[in-house]
Amino acid sequence: MNQRLKKLLKTILPIALGVFLVWYSYQITGEEERRQIIHYVREADLFWVAVSVLIGILSHISRAIRWNYLLQPMGYRPKIINNVLIILMAYFANLGIPRSGEVLRATALATYENVPFQKGFGTIVTERVIDLLMLLLIIVIALVLQTDIILGFLEGRGFSLVGTLVLAGVGILGLFVFLAFLRRSKSKLALKVRTLVKGLLDGVMSIFRMEKKLLFVAHTLFIWSCYIAMFWVIKYTVPETIGLGLDQLLVAFVAGAFAMTTTNGGIGLYPIAVSGALAIFGISSVSGDAFGWIMWIAQTLMVVVFGAISFLLLPLLNRNR
Repeated sequence: MNQRLKKLLKTILPIALGVFLVWYSYQITGEEERRQIIHYVREADLFWVAVSVLIGILSHISRAIRWNYLLQPMGYRPKIINNVLIILMAYFANLGIPRSGEVLRATALATYENVPFQKGFGTIVTERVIDLLMLLLIIVIALVLQTDIILGFLEGRGFSLVGTLVLAGVGILGLFVFLAFLRRSKSKLALKVRTLVKGLLDGVMSIFRMEKKLLFVAHTLFIWSCYIAMFWVIKYTVPETIGLGLDQLLVAFVAGAFAMTTTNGGIGLYPIAVSGALAIFGISSVSGDAFGWIMWIAQTLMVVVFGAISFLLLPLLNRNR
């Protein structure tokens, strides 16, 4: 396939999927349900929405500080304010073109802090590896805390415990077979995957070579605690979700995290995924949809507003660079 066409499809398809899902969610709800969802969104307590946004900003500041722990061993120490603005710009760019933010981050860092693109991009890849590991850890915690509920939900959908274990066993076996194939195969796909895996491992191992390991770990835990906290406080904006515990909300958080990676910024899919996860705990589709939309709107507006400001402010603060 033509490379230009492939890039175009990678840009258009997630956006098109998001727009379709917005239309789909509109179609599957009745007029009365839509009226209730809009009512919940309009009447959402702005105090808790503001708290969620504030926590989100704190996570970005912490990420900006943590970024320097990866750059300092290479001899670079960018200004924290530049890091914050670059990160906000990157999140804003990702809403339009998937993964463009990572390239923008490395490019802006090279422009304003004289960090070579390859080195800056390498630290960003390392960050992504750490984020993936943290998400996997949260998934495991959510599964352990809500094992009975999740198994009951699966059984209600026709999946028995034995069937689920067999399916998991087949998946693990398939993974080992795939890894064995990668080791021996000389195909282009296998070489690309091996290179990717090696890069991921190098990214993880780089943590052990940095000077401030404990601070890096502390900021990582703080960042992901912020992500969970900004999700948790939104429960106070919808009456039916106020009684939910952290263990229950973790399941919805994981569902939302996967939705964010499927479409641009989770457009369309995020409220559906969160609502579906909350339904496991008896939350109505109206309240679940309202929760998902309030969370998505709040965080998307934060990225758009502060990302746009960052695009204007970064060049002004670095006029001499």
